[in-house]
Amino acid sequence: MARKALKLASWTGMALAASGFFLYSNKYLDPNDFGAVRVGRAVATVHLRSARRLCELCCANRGTFIKVGQHLGALDYLLPEEYTSTLKVLHSQAPQSSMQEVRRVIREDLGKEIHDLFMSFDDTPLGAASLAQVHKAVLHDGRTVAVKVQHPKVQAQSSKDILLMEVLVLAVKQLFPEFEFMWLVDEAKKNLPLELDFLNEGRNAERVAQMLKHIDFLKVPRIYWELSTKRVLLMEFVDGGQVNDRDYMEKNKIDVNEISRHLGKIYSEMIFVNGFVHCDPHPGNVLVRKHPGTGRAEIVLLDHGLYQVLTEEFRLDYCHLWQSLIWTDMERVKKYSQRLGAGDLYPLFACMLTARSWDSVNRGISQAPVTATEDSEIRNNAANYLPEISQLLNHVPRQMLLIFKTNDLLRGIEAALGTRASASSFLNMSRCCIRALATHKKKSTCSSFRRAQISFSEAFNLWQINLHELILRVKGLKLASWILAFLCWLLPTPY
Repeated sequence: MARKALKLASWTGMALAASGFFLYSNKYLDPNDFGAVRVGRAVATVHLRSARRLCELCCANRGTFIKVGQHLGALDYLLPEEYTSTLKVLHSQAPQSSMQEVRRVIREDLGKEIHDLFMSFDDTPLGAASLAQVHKAVLHDGRTVAVKVQHPKVQAQSSKDILLMEVLVLAVKQLFPEFEFMWLVDEAKKNLPLELDFLNEGRNAERVAQMLKHIDFLKVPRIYWELSTKRVLLMEFVDGGQVNDRDYMEKNKIDVNEISRHLGKIYSEMIFVNGFVHCDPHPGNVLVRKHPGTGRAEIVLLDHGLYQVLTEEFRLDYCHLWQSLIWTDMERVKKYSQRLGAGDLYPLFACMLTARSWDSVNRGISQAPVTATEDSEIRNNAANYLPEISQLLNHVPRQMLLIFKTNDLLRGIEAALGTRASASSFLNMSRCCIRALATHKKKSTCSSFRRAQISFSEAFNLWQINLHELILRVKGLKLASWILAFLCWLLPTPY
């Protein structure tokens, strides 16, 4: 009972820490006002203290709590830097199980001791996350593998965590009737059992590897089924740096913009074309490396426990919505936002999807990158719309919730890389939308002539995008040449 009380207090502490952030983040501070600067420093101190307490709560309670902390740690574009920098440690350095616990799980699930299964087994894990930790090992046949071992108590604790989450959400509902968070409990009940089944994770990994086999810059580690169970997963070992580690990329001469484009293409294919989406792309689950054979940049996708399968209707409406957002067709933005459950809150829905202000959405999200002023506006106004955000999340299709989470994590990566809202990423999304919609239309008709018309229209639209991209590149080169000429004029070299 004391344990349950501690957990409930922990959840309350997390809620209070979050409310501390919103309390101090809903007004602009004038940097030229000395008093405001002092207040700003005090706010930063409060943020850091609250973030550390939140991190301690997550680490003390593990499991579900660490998953919440991981998500918050990836919201660079929304939360203060004190929160994201403190919580980033949870992406790969969460609390670890002891080697004694690891040996016990392997013995119970595989029926043998570690030394009988492996030639060598590193005691220090490569990384530890909310539900499991990963060790490097070598099989007796010489293959180097990654061994993912579930934390031994996480299955038993997860059901209690969800129950306590439900109690807390109901309590919040009594205190603040305008806040609707029961969807959070429903999603946790549905998704946690799937994430705790490593055989399901292995099947997802093989499905996405087959689905995206045409993408040569994606690597999904191979699964070794002979030594895999619900709590132990044996995979091909693949080394690399975290996708938000700019220092690693500079050291290994990996182009940050190329990685950002690759990641956008992978997820556009998943969401718009296939409707089978990896929903946990926090930096600990996305690695980058140079391919050992070709030397080309490659993305390694890990942790395939949580996927969202999109219905055909949802996927097509979502395609139409993003097409409308990219090409600034506001009537269709309203139409398809409402088809996806946003109702009269469609402006807020569009802002949440794009992480842009309503003014930017109206001007065109592909026309200009995110500015520091706009980022500040989004952060400072988030608290003012909490009741509306809560209402919106309670009404959109359940599929949309994991898409929101995935968008948040991907934008966090883009923010860390400094590549948010690049024109090339929107053009890649648009290509995938065109292909997906054309494929659906061709499936829906029996007429060969109509199929030919659709194929021609698809090819023409893709040609228009290629031309637009070429024009943008030429403009970029012309601008660069003008700047270079100006600098040469300003700083002439001696004869």
